[in-house]
Order: sequence, then C-alpha cells, then structure tokens
Amino acid sequence: QVQLVESGGGLVQPGGSLRLSCNASGISFSSYHMGWYRQAPGKQRESVAVITSGDGTFYLDSVKGRFTISRDNAENSVYLQMNNLNPEDSAVYYCNARRGVRESYWGRGTQVTVSS
Repeated sequence: QVQLVESGGGLVQPGGSLRLSCNASGISFSSYHMGWYRQAPGKQRESVAVITSGDGTFYLDSVKGRFTISRDNAENSVYLQMNNLNPEDSAVYYCNARRGVRESYWGRGTQVTVSS
C-alpha cells in the first residue's frame, strides 16, 4: 500500500519560513519523481517544485529563489524549504510521487497559511 504523509505546515507571518516534509512508503522511492503541489481555495492545483529521480529540479516561477526542494532517498523523504513566504503562498500543499505515465500517488496535504 502506497502512502505519502506530509508534515510541517502551519501558520507563519509574511517573510517567515517553513519546511515541509513528505515521507513515502510502499514505493521504490529512488525511482520516482517527487513533487510538491499546492491548491488555494477557488484555484486549480499547481505544481510548485519537482525533483526528478536524477535530482533535476524544477520550480514555479513565483517561488524561484525562495523555495528549495530536496530529497533523501535513504529516508524515503522529500522536503520543501520555503523562505520569505507571502500571503499568496497560502494553500494546501500536496506531495506527489510519479513514475511513468501511469503511476502517480498523492498525499493528503498539509495546510500552509501566511498571515500577520
């Protein structure tokens, strides 16, 4: 059974930082591309950052220079370090594991709220 469990969300003031974690089980973690997505109320889910199985990284333009995605294959975990947060970053953040065109798994999400 595949499980992706996110943690690290919460309430933070503008300009603050958070580190999201996602621990995966039930998959051969190192062979999956891992990503962080977010969905704000009334908006579509969007890709925030992706790290490939080969450690290539891709970022949403609006988070470049502020967010950093990383992975630890020994821990079956992917992380998202988020700095200089602003209210537009508020959303539910989801972890995704993807391999090929058929395999895609999602976590249940963690809420990030940026507010003073």
